[in-house]
Amino acid sequence: MTEVRTTCPYCGVGCGVIAKPAASGGWSVHGDPSHPANLGRLCSKGSALAETLGLEDRLLTPRVGGAPTGWNAALDLVASRFRDAIDQHGPDSVGFYVSGQLLTEDYYVANKLMKGFIGSANIDTNSRLCMSSSVAGHKRAFGTDTVPGQYMDLEEADLVVLVGSNLAWCHPVLYQRIVAAKKARPFMKVVNIDPRRTATCDIADLHLQIAPAGDVALFNGLLAWIAEKGAVDAAYVARHVEGFEVALSAARSEDLSVTGLPPQLLREFFDLWVRTEKTVTVFSQGVNQSSSGTDKVNAILNCHLATGRIGRPGMGPFSVTGQPNAMGGREVGGLANMLACHLDLENSEHRAAVRDFWNAPAIPSVPGLKAVDMFRAAGEGGIKALWIIHTNPAVSMPEADAVCTAIEACEFVVVSDVTAATDTARRADVVLPAMAWGEKDGTVTNSERCISRQRPFATAPDGPRADWRILCDVAGRLGWAAQFDYDGPAEIFREYAALSGIAGRFGRDFDISGLVDLSTAEYDALAPTVWPLTTVRAGGRFFADGGFFTESGRGQMLPLKRRGPAADTTAAFPFRFNTGRVRDHWHTMTRTAKSPRLSQHMGEPYLEIHPEDAAVLGLQPATIAEVTSPLGRALLRVVTTDRVRPGEVFAPMHWTSESASQARIDALVPSEVDPISGQPESKAAAVSVAPFSAAWYGFAVAGGEIRPRTAYWAKARTKTGWRAELADAAVPQDWEQFARDLFDRSDADAVSVIDAHRGVARVALLDSGRVVATLYAAPDPVAVARAHITGRIGESDAGTVLAGRPGADRPDPGATVCACFDVGVNTILSAIRTGGLTSVEEIGAVLQAGTSCGSCRPELAALLANAAAPRAAE
Repeated sequence: MTEVRTTCPYCGVGCGVIAKPAASGGWSVHGDPSHPANLGRLCSKGSALAETLGLEDRLLTPRVGGAPTGWNAALDLVASRFRDAIDQHGPDSVGFYVSGQLLTEDYYVANKLMKGFIGSANIDTNSRLCMSSSVAGHKRAFGTDTVPGQYMDLEEADLVVLVGSNLAWCHPVLYQRIVAAKKARPFMKVVNIDPRRTATCDIADLHLQIAPAGDVALFNGLLAWIAEKGAVDAAYVARHVEGFEVALSAARSEDLSVTGLPPQLLREFFDLWVRTEKTVTVFSQGVNQSSSGTDKVNAILNCHLATGRIGRPGMGPFSVTGQPNAMGGREVGGLANMLACHLDLENSEHRAAVRDFWNAPAIPSVPGLKAVDMFRAAGEGGIKALWIIHTNPAVSMPEADAVCTAIEACEFVVVSDVTAATDTARRADVVLPAMAWGEKDGTVTNSERCISRQRPFATAPDGPRADWRILCDVAGRLGWAAQFDYDGPAEIFREYAALSGIAGRFGRDFDISGLVDLSTAEYDALAPTVWPLTTVRAGGRFFADGGFFTESGRGQMLPLKRRGPAADTTAAFPFRFNTGRVRDHWHTMTRTAKSPRLSQHMGEPYLEIHPEDAAVLGLQPATIAEVTSPLGRALLRVVTTDRVRPGEVFAPMHWTSESASQARIDALVPSEVDPISGQPESKAAAVSVAPFSAAWYGFAVAGGEIRPRTAYWAKARTKTGWRAELADAAVPQDWEQFARDLFDRSDADAVSVIDAHRGVARVALLDSGRVVATLYAAPDPVAVARAHITGRIGESDAGTVLAGRPGADRPDPGATVCACFDVGVNTILSAIRTGGLTSVEEIGAVLQAGTSCGSCRPELAALLANAAAPRAAE
């Protein structure tokens, strides 16, 4: 094997990658220059994929009650417990909670089993948490969940409006496509609409720092301005749109003060949008994750429908998805209110067609339980048996503590995953080992409707199985072996393509029946393909000439009114709590945490808070904040910054009980959902913030495991072991013994420097004269050269290690800025000073920093600006 073309398992951009055997063993992973999504580019996460392929923490055999068991015994138990629940309590007493990490073929089998043969619609997906408002908005406006445009529209547009999307960190390759387009066409404009100032603002000509839940009002204001300035495409509206007048009437009554934006800035944005025909509006989680998320989506769609700016090159609304196969899950009916191939669950003709095609006993006629309701039912006894596949709801669901309780209370819980080391799997009755990325075989669909192959290139260890195979084995034990007798993913794909042809005959948008006759060899070789793909159409855009999938065939504009966040702030909980992602980590870090360099940029959970708020609360930078809501509590490192406005705070969502003491931030978020989509509001909880009374802070690094027992801790992998940040309210009586317990090295020799008066302690543990672990503690946040210390484990000079600072012969690279090439801040600053560097491009030429995914370029620009300021003052 020389190389394998496959698809990245992270975000919905769907980048192509090439995996090759590495000369040193293992694999190397690089961007695929032939893939249309990325043309060879990768983000920091994608470029580190080869570092995540090890077998650490891999689940290799089924476990029942925590004990290893054989596959037959485990599957027999799963089938019997599901059968007992169905027989005694009916099909709605069981549920599947699945994931955008599944391949389309796996997703299809899960949906077929639950809706077609178990006879319940109780299958929902973690895409409910990120994309369901877009699905609902699309269906209300277009009749189907259709993304009208293509990625190339981002490069052909004269104006790109980013709404609730930190594209630079969350979809870096798309961000770099826009950066390159803007450089080639300097007249191109970018507007960023976000309550926070993020890295994406680096390319923005205009940043609208909108108030929480102000999006509907903003786009209502834009719609009214469109009409006032004569920018309505009257011919398009007359031929292809319904609801224009009532939507405009509602828009004209909107109070724009609720946007929190000054009138002059609103006019500037409105004028820019109105006079720029080739406009693409990109929206993501800041729009979707809201109790009014569907209305936000439709407010954006209203503006594009009114102007006819849809489905033509360089213009249209564009929902960018969060997961690698969120789109594929939507296509196969992975949501509780959908059927496969964009058919409608509540349409009797659609149900009958799917039932007949599957030769199924029955298709449920009403939607099943959406994610929040499913876990609530599990906790209350309505769901008796629950199967969770490739997702970690004990961390990622709102009211995460209540979700943990619900999983524990449910009579029978199965988890399929690549690891048992998750908050969810630790609570399951049965854990089934599934294949991981690099071993899986199937397809995924990205945000622009492009179907790509995920091909296996690594040999799976003995034990783990493909998800479709696990589901089919359970289906056979439930009595449906003939209907789930597939010989591989190609056969599943052909069946799925055939069903899409039926959907096409119903006038649905999703139709890949042109692929129904693919041989297994042709499936293996399938190139990236944009749907629809039929005998008469291949790919392209939708709706430039109408052709909507509504009953009337017209696009629907809706009258909308801004609604505030569901949770009100109070004197007890005065802050708006925004949540999101960091640049180099993914979801709950089961994959990215395996890569040491991906934890070097931001290695612990943190809280962004405005300096004015921090001063009032007595919070110092780098101390620990206690963040509390009526539902939960978190301990987070303080980052004071004007990236957030006074009264608003932000925290990332990746840390779990495996990686930090108390940083499962979704435990603070209430289960308030959009009434249309069922998507939870994850960006506007009401919280309080207070200082955590730490008696000491610490930093620890070791060549082996670290076992913290402090009130605050967060740990991350290094190239040689682990590192951890610590804080606690009680000072240890014996620092050397504390260190031995922390590192589980009771036999190690200790060298220490302890100043009890100043409250400072430094302890190095040695084995055969070499440093195996070090601990640094102080009454204030510890100021040591962390990157330097991390690289000194294994050396024999304990004194130098205890100093915590490098000598002149060993420069400290500092905290990582560029994760792609592992370049630290001190290295960059030194190059700027000694080389007289004046541009990000010059930094890249010298150090490579910023030349791969580019998501560190805003930080490089900030370092240049800060370095130039002292020179200007001299």
